[in-house]
Amino acid sequence: MSALFDFNSFIVVVLLTICTCTYVKLIYPAALTVKTGFKGLFWKAARIGERLSPWVGAACVAMGFVTLFY
Repeated sequence: MSALFDFNSFIVVVLLTICTCTYVKLIYPAALTVKTGFKGLFWKAARIGERLSPWVGAACVAMGFVTLFY
């Protein structure tokens, strides 16, 4: 089933995108400088990961638990 139709898979994809964009911005900041358009979505995901990192981390742990046990 596609990740767009299954809510759990959609949340996992969103969390992985946020975590990946945040990591890329920390390692190579010049890669995410565009703030508008399609590439701007990745900049915004990195910004969410930076500002809400405790909540994103807790959501990743929760989704890991759900993925393993349910």
